[in-house]
Amino acid sequence: MTQTFQRNRFTWLAYLLLAFYGYFLNVLGPITPFLKDELKLSYTVSSLHFTAFAIGMLLAGLGGHWLIERVGRGRALWIGAGGMSLGALLLVAGRTPPITIGASFLMGLVGSLILAIVPSALSDQHGEMRAVALTEANVISSLVVVAAPLLVGWFARVEGGWRVSLGMVALTPILLYLSFRKASVPSPASTPAALAQARQPLPFVYWAFWTAIVLAVSAEFCMVSWSADYLKNALGMSITTAAQAVSLFFVGMALGRLAGSLLVRRFSTPHVVTGSILVAGVGFLLFWQARITGLGLAGLLVTGLGIASLYPLILSLAIGAAGSNTVQASARATLASGLAILTLPLVLGRLADAFGIGRAYGVVIFLLAGVFLIIQVAGRLSPTPRRTT
Repeated sequence: MTQTFQRNRFTWLAYLLLAFYGYFLNVLGPITPFLKDELKLSYTVSSLHFTAFAIGMLLAGLGGHWLIERVGRGRALWIGAGGMSLGALLLVAGRTPPITIGASFLMGLVGSLILAIVPSALSDQHGEMRAVALTEANVISSLVVVAAPLLVGWFARVEGGWRVSLGMVALTPILLYLSFRKASVPSPASTPAALAQARQPLPFVYWAFWTAIVLAVSAEFCMVSWSADYLKNALGMSITTAAQAVSLFFVGMALGRLAGSLLVRRFSTPHVVTGSILVAGVGFLLFWQARITGLGLAGLLVTGLGIASLYPLILSLAIGAAGSNTVQASARATLASGLAILTLPLVLGRLADAFGIGRAYGVVIFLLAGVFLIIQVAGRLSPTPRRTT
């Protein structure tokens, strides 16, 4: 049965809050070279900002569903937005590693309530069309994220420095609350059958897709975290130009998610994911092996184009496999993202310290290969979603 995709005020609120979250999650990469130089940090200590954010995400993934069930999705959503803003302002004010790393932890811990709530709420609202909703949400997030490295690089040249790019965006929840505070946040299904299913363990297929999320997010954040430094050291770009060049990856992400939101209406989600992996692999090899700046930047763009749809589409497959247990499934997906951001950028930082950033970056191709293998197996075990319009 063909259904029409409809958006209401909550849909737009969810899209914008996810974009707000995505901005601060992805701005850590472009500001890392500046923090590293200003605070005289090593690669390993610099990567602790991602580690702290990821530990906060892990804790949100483990206990976030408990808070959401007790205070409600609406209140928890605004708590998450406020916590992200507070952490960003502390990062702006910080002049020592303990403060800046602690601020990153707060952003990950409280801000990740947004990431735990938005996918499950959109899934409950749009049902079988969750893949469209989640991909559209990530399209808008990608468009906003493109601005992160551009703002960091631009404000780095003016009075106030790169910190203005964080402090300015930290005020966004105030505007969103004034505009959308009356938006109705959908509640989880409360029928006896749905409540009984919500008490059951998440199925094996869910955990297979969960593992694919870990690998896909790991590949994405290896690019977000260290591509600026790679461009600086391997291709000889200046620190400011390299930070701004990361916007090409985010441009590719925005275009890729836009394409994914259209393709998923015509083709099955596993097929779109498979094609995306192949594009990401080709783009990364071009980026990694390039010795000419233009080719490296082209590879960065194509890598973003391919990686773009992996997270939202695999997430939609995972939540679909969870049935009515959307709250726990979404929270555990946040745990997957946190685990990925916790481990791989830190591992890559340690490898870069030991062997150089060029050799260390080869880990990305193995991550993409792992996602490909899981999707081929788990995609055959998961029910095929209906077509949407």
